[in-house]
Amino acid sequence: MRPATLILDDGSLFTGQSFGYECGATGEVVFNTAMTGYPESLTDPSYAGQILTLTYPLIGNYGVPSTEADTNGLPLFMESDRIHVAALVVADYSTAYSHWNAQESLSEWLKREQVPAITGIDTRRLTKILREHGVMRGRIVIDQKGNHEATTIQNEAEEEADYGSVNWVERVSCHEVVTYPSHGKKEYRVVLVDCGVKANIIRCLIRRGIEVVRVPWDYEFNPLPFDGLFLANGPGNPDLCESTVANIRKFLCATPVRPLMGICLGNQLLAKAAGAQTYKLKYGHRSHNQPVRQVGTNRCFITSQNHGYAVDPHTLPDDWEPLFVNMNDGSNEGIRHKSHPWMSAQFHPEACSGPVDTEFLFDEFLQMLKNTR
Repeated sequence: MRPATLILDDGSLFTGQSFGYECGATGEVVFNTAMTGYPESLTDPSYAGQILTLTYPLIGNYGVPSTEADTNGLPLFMESDRIHVAALVVADYSTAYSHWNAQESLSEWLKREQVPAITGIDTRRLTKILREHGVMRGRIVIDQKGNHEATTIQNEAEEEADYGSVNWVERVSCHEVVTYPSHGKKEYRVVLVDCGVKANIIRCLIRRGIEVVRVPWDYEFNPLPFDGLFLANGPGNPDLCESTVANIRKFLCATPVRPLMGICLGNQLLAKAAGAQTYKLKYGHRSHNQPVRQVGTNRCFITSQNHGYAVDPHTLPDDWEPLFVNMNDGSNEGIRHKSHPWMSAQFHPEACSGPVDTEFLFDEFLQMLKNTR
């Protein structure tokens, strides 16, 4: 393993060894406290443009499953068709792996997809810095020993613009309309706005008898025939998705009223379409153990989350209200309309990976479709 260094914008240095693709990288450095699920996290499009730090100390011990797709073109064991993180940072990479479903090692997968990774990092110290300072940009430098090609990659990476000014949604969204037939008899047709959708969201919909029409992030979907609208997760700053917000606003003003559900970035885009504002969290929510409470009740759930922006509930119009609240920091975790069948969650009810406590929200969305037919 070659020496490798993570350099933060505040000058902090973390030196370890490279176990991924040998090139440099830049990105917003974030941390995830989940204990399992690195294949799902690495393929989550919401991590685009970010250097992901995993706080669980031992990574790679169960290898990587197959990257093959099913008959619908959805990956069987991943959340998208490729790795989206800019780089990976871990404390202790396990060179030996064992799992019934493993096809290759984490190192082999990272090298094949040309994603750099560092092990031997004090991830506890790194996480403490990010929690105190807030997320910041960082870059990975690998001892290239005269490798001109990799050095060129590093120089190009350093020219990347600030994370919040890049439209990462545009980079990860599909480029054409894709239709996924439902499992069994088709009951409903739902347009899904792909801002960086995780595959398990589509799986949760199609196995409930819903045909999913996946459209690009800026696609004008309103003229299409459909029964409901779904707003997917995705990376980056919601303020850069103005065309998406404009299309959602048209949907909210249309008649007849049709159901809508949003997840993660979808929650933020729905709030903006309704007239609310969003803001950036200090270091975001990225874990499997975020506690949320349903507003107006004592029902609490443990949720899987991955987001760096949030909705300001104080800016919601009078006909909207918070649906969930985070029990750690009081931030918004979802909104709903007071009279129309429109709701959203900031967390991931499809939770792949993570707890499945809130998958019932897909059933509630299905019930809304039934009620409005």
